[in-house]
Amino acid sequence: MSVRAKKHLGQHFLTDENIARNIVEGLSTVGYPSIIEVGPGMGVLTKYLLDLDKELYLAEIDRESISYLQNNYPKLQEASFIGDFLKTDFEFSAEKQIAVIGNFPYNISSQILFKIIDYHYLIPEMVGMFQKEVAERTAAVPRTKSYGILSVLVQAYYEVKYLFTVHENVFNPPPKVKSGVIRLTRNLKPGLEGNEVLFKQIVKAGFNQRRKKLSNSLKILEIPEALQTNEFMDKRAEELSVEDFISFANLWKNQR
Repeated sequence: MSVRAKKHLGQHFLTDENIARNIVEGLSTVGYPSIIEVGPGMGVLTKYLLDLDKELYLAEIDRESISYLQNNYPKLQEASFIGDFLKTDFEFSAEKQIAVIGNFPYNISSQILFKIIDYHYLIPEMVGMFQKEVAERTAAVPRTKSYGILSVLVQAYYEVKYLFTVHENVFNPPPKVKSGVIRLTRNLKPGLEGNEVLFKQIVKAGFNQRRKKLSNSLKILEIPEALQTNEFMDKRAEELSVEDFISFANLWKNQR
């Protein structure tokens, strides 16, 4: 018995056991009792995760995959399955720290990262495989083409390390693009707490018109008069570091 890959769920099943082991070994396993695997499919990562001394939850919406996993991995209980990761409220974790891992469906990969940001206080670590372009954007540094909203928002909460690239031919069915595996390690940047909403608004507005200087791209937010001559206003969003954005957002807040 196997599981039929479903295009509408963005399923591409990893078939290389060495890569699966390498992804799981990317977890430090330190400082948390539980792990969520997103999109386990036929369990290529699950089998190695079950060997860890951790409570394992599986976020899966494909009934065929769930049946396959229950039949092939007796250690999994009904309570191990938590449904749609994007709709998970994490109440099941009882506020315990929980890591996230997965060969993530490409069609919701950015949404998964934003979900992790929303629950950063519960998620100390993530190791995951994304479309290579998304992985590169997440790890990108200022003044590069890949640097953007995703880079800044994720890196405000996590250190990002690009681990390795994965070729198309180790999946069934093969995707049309290469994949990249990254690790996020929680490291909330100083000054961010208490001003997260404004920070995110500034980042998004700045990159939505990334070719323009911030003096133009941020007009939609009604720039405080005292900041209109600030040195950052003469720069484009891609020129500012994560720390620059946080500092600028705090200056903005203080002018309200």
